[in-house]
Amino acid sequence: MEIIGFLCAILIGLSLGLIGGGGSILTLPVLVYLFGINPVLATAYSLFVVGITSFFGAIGKLRHGLVDIKTTIVFAVPSFISVYLTRFYIVPAIPSVVFAETAFSVNKNFLIMAFFAVIMLFAAVSMIRSNGQESISDEKQKFNYPGIIIDGLVVGLLTGVVGAGGGFLIVPALVILARLPMKLAIGTSLSIIAIKSLIGFIGDIQIGQNIDWTFLLLFTGLAVVGIFVGNTISKFLSDKKLKRIFGWFVLAMGIYILFNELIIR
Repeated sequence: MEIIGFLCAILIGLSLGLIGGGGSILTLPVLVYLFGINPVLATAYSLFVVGITSFFGAIGKLRHGLVDIKTTIVFAVPSFISVYLTRFYIVPAIPSVVFAETAFSVNKNFLIMAFFAVIMLFAAVSMIRSNGQESISDEKQKFNYPGIIIDGLVVGLLTGVVGAGGGFLIVPALVILARLPMKLAIGTSLSIIAIKSLIGFIGDIQIGQNIDWTFLLLFTGLAVVGIFVGNTISKFLSDKKLKRIFGWFVLAMGIYILFNELIIR
């Protein structure tokens, strides 16, 4: 199972390089189900893995002029604040047992995994239903600052709770609200994910999370290899086809997590 898990680390980087997101959708289930890591700690690991991997991917995109610095700053600042406050205050404040009755109870680990699975299902449906309308038109549209700021806050909260980079939310927002072409949106998404995720991880360090650095650095290193491969392949493949294939995979994974949490456990 661990060998499969390390192979999945490469797939995580591959996903980030190809579509500018999706890495965290894979990271949390891999860490929890294949390595047996506690979901709360796994969200911290996910922030580091996705943050470092996206950082290297963003550097590659920046060299090719595929990162919009202005949009990165406008989107990232509220997102940084949101993710840091969520990891430092909100996540530690969630009680170990959220709800308890005689026949049924909800603990913190179940809440995180179930919430993450629901997010996966929404993301999967969005990617599967993608019909190519993400490409920018010739019509000029005003740079939507309020919309980008609000979306940054929401994505930051999401990142903080489940350790998700939020690329599946960031990319569409950049295309619609900032009017970026798809390729530019992917590069900009990676730059936002990198800084935002690592800032969230700082919150975990400050609250004293017990980090296995040997494992974390090995896993992250394999993911970095994957994103370099993804960056290269992305030059030759259709974004639309990639998103649909990945969407079906995410849908299957989300259903599995819900089934595992609700039925098996």
